[in-house]
Amino acid sequence: MSRTALQKLKDFIFFPIRAVTLFHDDKWGLSSLRTERFDYASEAVTGYCLDIGCGRDNLFVTQFLDGNGKGLDIFMYDGLTEENITDSFSHFPFDDNTFDSVTFIACLNHAPEPERDTELAEAFRVLKPGGNIIVTMGNPLAEIIVHKVVYIYDKLLGTDFDVDTERGMEEGEEYYLLDSEIRARLKKAGFHKLSKRYFVTQWCLNHMIIGWKPDK
Repeated sequence: MSRTALQKLKDFIFFPIRAVTLFHDDKWGLSSLRTERFDYASEAVTGYCLDIGCGRDNLFVTQFLDGNGKGLDIFMYDGLTEENITDSFSHFPFDDNTFDSVTFIACLNHAPEPERDTELAEAFRVLKPGGNIIVTMGNPLAEIIVHKVVYIYDKLLGTDFDVDTERGMEEGEEYYLLDSEIRARLKKAGFHKLSKRYFVTQWCLNHMIIGWKPDK
């Protein structure tokens, strides 16, 4: 699943409407913010992928990667099976050098602070040499506003957009991480050649940082 150039243009023009309404499914000829985020991340995936914090229905792997990967979570969201669930992200249940890419799509900030280095070290371990890691993160102010608005939507309208409330926020989780922290932790885990790509159709209020595991 990939957006056309015309679709991206429409998404760019109507971003304020999409951001305020916060719809989670594509409609009105526009992409949801979730679809948009997955589309950008999928462009950076190089092959067989592990998606950490895959969430409801394991959508990134099943719909945007055509099933070429595994989704892993610690909470049994709707649409997940036992093979998607692990007791802890302190150890990924996969062998060394298994995946071409590992994605943390809007979720690294939900790893409690003491566990972030461990999770990134596990990502490094299960990646093949030359594989990449993709971490998406929004602008700090935008992330705070979105989380608050989603919470209000669910309370007032009875929707169920807020997967964080459904799972329950743990101590040490945050609404966002600064790029400086993400880069420092990626380097500590062993990743190099770090780069940043903005989500242009979200007016650059969201982006991803990509790092690579050395070939040898």
